[in-house]
Amino acid sequence: MAGVSTPDITIPSDLLPADGRFGSGPTKVRPEIVQALADRATDYLGTSHRQLTVQLMVAELRNGIAELLRAPDGYEIILGNGGSTAFWDAATFGLIENRSHHLAFGEFGGKFASGIKAAPHLADPSVLESEPGTHPQLAAVSNVDAYCYPHNETSTGVMLDPVRVDDPGALMMVDATSGAGGLHFDASATDVYYFAPQKALAADGGLWIAMVSPAAVERIERISASDRWVPPSLDLKIALDNSRKDQTYNTPALATVFLTAKTVSWFNDNGGLSWSAGRSAKSAEILYGWADNSDAASPFVQVEQQRSKVVATIDFNEAISADQLCDVLRANGILDTNGYRKLGRNQLRIGMFPAIEPADIEALTNCLDYCIEALS
Repeated sequence: MAGVSTPDITIPSDLLPADGRFGSGPTKVRPEIVQALADRATDYLGTSHRQLTVQLMVAELRNGIAELLRAPDGYEIILGNGGSTAFWDAATFGLIENRSHHLAFGEFGGKFASGIKAAPHLADPSVLESEPGTHPQLAAVSNVDAYCYPHNETSTGVMLDPVRVDDPGALMMVDATSGAGGLHFDASATDVYYFAPQKALAADGGLWIAMVSPAAVERIERISASDRWVPPSLDLKIALDNSRKDQTYNTPALATVFLTAKTVSWFNDNGGLSWSAGRSAKSAEILYGWADNSDAASPFVQVEQQRSKVVATIDFNEAISADQLCDVLRANGILDTNGYRKLGRNQLRIGMFPAIEPADIEALTNCLDYCIEALS
């Protein structure tokens, strides 16, 4: 808070986590894969993305994602530049035919709905909202051709398991930016499961990745063949065609492709989604268990089944300033625990992605206890 000094509190070194990065995105990147990238500096970085060296890495990424997400038969992995925000624009042009239905229960689901509403070639979307800390129920809506909602709302720490509604011909489009790789889900319940790699996949930003069903591919190809104008950089048919060649339409951040591919390989080598999502679930059990038993803190999301297993939002009572607590943690090397700014609560927001060691989450709770006692 402006004008409030950071108390001089030194957390004992034996309480500190081994790695103090708990951001909700961008989040922790494992030093091991950063070193692996450095080891490939002379034969991978600084080369054309049309060359075999890069195409093989893109192929490793696409195949690894399909394995990790347990892609059903006929589903494809496509990718392009710009992150999930750019994918919203691409979907506005290339996946929604006329009208979409949105669940808005946080900042990011609401942004996609707002973008659709501004599109002059589409009808106003149907939008169902709920209070922060909750999610609405997904149900069939008349006269829509796409259902859009986040798997995990990064801003509020609410998750919603993907399900398929009874609406033949409509696409189920799930924003998995902070969920992909960290949450269990049924891939067959989705037609478009899209995400960026700077959260649960422990890489860097600037890339969007989507797992698309045969129905979504048919939609992409049909819209592309129509008279709808689409900017080439947002054209999903161009992205589809290039992805099938293990490349992107324009030059990607080669470091991001590499870091993502190697994180996905790490997940798959250790047991795939069961292993990676299991690590997040263990961290969530530790952190929410601590908050439930704390006199100073409590989980923001009241319904246990809706509590995210990758991003925890923890409220504090009025005796403790979450801003001061966050500043003390940062001064001791524990980073990026700030609450989401627009939510405006006395709250910390803590990433629990698979790359974050559950033991470090345990250490964080011990540091929080120490700081709360010192601040009280």
